[in-house]
Amino acid sequence: MCKMPDMFASKVFNDRCMRERLAPDTYEKLRETVREGKALDLVLANDIAEAMKDWAVENGCTHYTHWFQPMTGITAEKHDSFICPGPGGTVIMKFRGKELIKGEPDASSLPSGSLRMTFEARGYTAWDPSSYAFIKDNVLCIPTAFFSYGGEVLDKKTPLLLSNEAVSTQAMRILRLFGNTEATRVNNTVGAEQEYFLIDKKLWKKRPDLVYCGRTLVGARPPKGQEMEDHYFGAIKTRVLNFMHELDEELWKLGVLAKTEHNEAAPAQHELAPIYINSNIATDQNQLTMEMMKKVAARHNLACLLHEKPFAGINGSGKHNNWSLNANDGTNLFAPGDSPRENAQFLLFLSAVIKAVDEYQDLLRMSVTSAGNDHRLGGCEAPPAIISIYLGEELSDVLEAIEKDKPYSNKQKGELNLAVDVLPNLPKDTTDRNRTSPFAYTGNKFEFRMMGSSDSVAGSTFVLNTIVADALCEFADRLEKAEDFHDELNEVIRETIIKHKRILFSGNNYSDEWVEDAGRRGLSNLKSSNVAIRSFIEPKNMELFERHHVLTRAEILSRYEILLDNYNNTINIEAATLLDMVNKDIVPAVYRYIGEVSGNIAKRVSVFGDITATESERELIFALSNQADIMQKESAALKAALNGDGVDTEGLTSAERAQKLADFGHDCILVHMEHIRAAADSCESLTDKKHWPYPSYGDLLFSVR
Repeated sequence: MCKMPDMFASKVFNDRCMRERLAPDTYEKLRETVREGKALDLVLANDIAEAMKDWAVENGCTHYTHWFQPMTGITAEKHDSFICPGPGGTVIMKFRGKELIKGEPDASSLPSGSLRMTFEARGYTAWDPSSYAFIKDNVLCIPTAFFSYGGEVLDKKTPLLLSNEAVSTQAMRILRLFGNTEATRVNNTVGAEQEYFLIDKKLWKKRPDLVYCGRTLVGARPPKGQEMEDHYFGAIKTRVLNFMHELDEELWKLGVLAKTEHNEAAPAQHELAPIYINSNIATDQNQLTMEMMKKVAARHNLACLLHEKPFAGINGSGKHNNWSLNANDGTNLFAPGDSPRENAQFLLFLSAVIKAVDEYQDLLRMSVTSAGNDHRLGGCEAPPAIISIYLGEELSDVLEAIEKDKPYSNKQKGELNLAVDVLPNLPKDTTDRNRTSPFAYTGNKFEFRMMGSSDSVAGSTFVLNTIVADALCEFADRLEKAEDFHDELNEVIRETIIKHKRILFSGNNYSDEWVEDAGRRGLSNLKSSNVAIRSFIEPKNMELFERHHVLTRAEILSRYEILLDNYNNTINIEAATLLDMVNKDIVPAVYRYIGEVSGNIAKRVSVFGDITATESERELIFALSNQADIMQKESAALKAALNGDGVDTEGLTSAERAQKLADFGHDCILVHMEHIRAAADSCESLTDKKHWPYPSYGDLLFSVR
C-alpha cells in the first residue's frame, strides 16, 4: 500500500494541521489575518504558538528557529530551545506568541550593502503566516521576513511579498473592468525546475576548486562528453535513483510537490521539477529543495553540484522559472479562455507582459546575474544574455493580424474579422517550447529560462511581478478613463504590439545572426554581471520599485552593492584557489613528468651510448616547459592583480569601489585565469595520468555508476 498520502506534509504545520489543533474561532481569525494582511493580535498569536509548539514537540522537536533568507543566497537560522525554568529546578516547554511573531538575530555579519554599520548588530525577523512552519532536522522552522533595526529590508522574501501585492492590485483593476466581481485577489504562481550534477564524493574531495568554488577551474575535455546525447532522458542509474527516491520522500514530508525527475543533457546531470504553487511558498520550498539535495547526496556518498557551470564545455545548470498569474476564482490570466471576453482579457494581459519585458529587459537580466551564471548564459544549453519573448507561431500570427488590422486566418475556423472581442478560441497549448528562448510562452504561463541553478526564485519573480504590475497600472489608468471601453481596449493592445514588437523573436537565439538582429532592434546585450548589475540603479528602475512600494531607494542601493560584493568575492576566491592549485600541485606535477621523460632519455644514453632525444620527446618537453612557463608568468600577474595592482579605489564610496573592482575583476582577473586554465588544460592532455594531481573530467562525469 502506498504510504505517500500519509507521508506528504507530515512535517508541515499546514492548514489541515491548524484546523485540527486550533479552536475554530482562532483558526478563522488566523485565515482572516492572512487574507487581509492584518497585524496578528498577541492573544491570537499565543494560542497559535502553543498549538505549534505541542505539535513540534510531539514530532521530536526541542528547538525552534526563525528561518529566513538573507542576501547570502542561502537560508539562515538561529536555534532556541523551548525550555523555560520550572519549579524545583525543573524545566517546562514553552513557546509564546511574541516569540512566534518576532525574533532578534545578530545581523552584524549578514550582507546589508552599507545600510548599517558592522557594529549595528541588531536585526529582526517577522513571522510570515502565509508560508507554513515546518520541521527540519528536529527543529521547528518558522518562515520569516528579515529587516534591520531601522526597518530596512535585508532579505529576499519581503520584496517578493510586496511585489505579489503590487501585481495583484493592478491585475484586479483590470479584472473589474472586464466585469469580474467574484475574484478578490490575483496570486502569482511559480514552478521552479531545478537542474543539478551528482558526482562521487571521494573524487569531489580531491578537487579544491569544487570544494571552495563549486566549479572546476581547470580540466581538459574528456574523449566523451554529451555528444552522443545518450544521457538525456536515459535510464537512471541505480545509485542516482536511490538518491532520487530518498530525496522525494524528504521533500514530500516537507510538503514540496516534487513531481518529475530525469537525466539532463550532460553526463552526471539531472533535473527535479515540482508542481506550480504560490510563488512565496515555491521560493521557500526551492530553498529547502537545494538544501535537501546536498544533504541526501552526502548520505549516498555523492556530492550535489548546484553551480551554474561546474564543467567547461558541457551543459551548465539552470533553474527555469515557470511564472503565471491566477485569480482566486480559478481563472488563469494567461490562458486564452473559452469565450470572446476571456480572449480579449488574455490579450491584454499578454500585452502587459510584452510591454513590461521590453521596457525592463535590463532589470530581468540583472535579476539572474551572478559570476556563475556568466559562464553559463550563451552556452549550448542556456539562452544568451539578450532578452526576448517567444510566443509560438499561432500567437505571433494573431498579434501580427492585430498590428496590421487585417483578418486573422485560422486554418480550422477559416477567415474571421479581427476585432479583439471576436478573437477565435485558441487551444490551451498554442506553442512548442523554444529551448533557445530566454522567455517563452508555454500555453498558460511563461518560462523564464535564464535563472542559474543556485539562484533564489525570489529574485527574478519579484522583478517580473513589479514590471508587469507597472504595465497593468498604465493600462488600467487608460481604460478606467475611456469613454468607450472596447474601442480603447483594442487601441491599447494594438499600440502595445506595434511599440514593443522588437522584443518578440521566434527563431534560434543561439545564432550569430540573432545577435546582429537584436543589435539593430536596440535590444540590450549585458554579457557580464559587472555591467548587468549597474542597471539596478538606473533612475527609471529605481523609480519603478519605489512607485510600487517594493523597494526603497536605500534598499535598492544596498542590493546593488551586495550584488557587486558577491561578484567580487566569488572571483577573488576562485582566483586564490586557482593560484594554490597551479603553484602547489599542477606546475610541480608537470616538472615531475618532464623530469621523468628527461630521465628516460638519460637512461638510454647511459645504456646505448651517444643517443639523443627523439623529435617527439623534444616536442613534448618543449610544449610542457612552455605551458608551465605561461602558468607561472600568468600566476604572478594574477597574484599582483589580487593584491590590487592596477586599480585605484582611493576616495571612492563603498558602492563606487565595489563597481570599480567588479570591472577590474572582469577585465583583468578573469582574463589571467583563462590564460592559466588554457595552459593547465594543455598540460593535462600531455601529462601521464599518474602524475596529474586531480581527478579528470572523465573521472568526475562518469564516476557514478
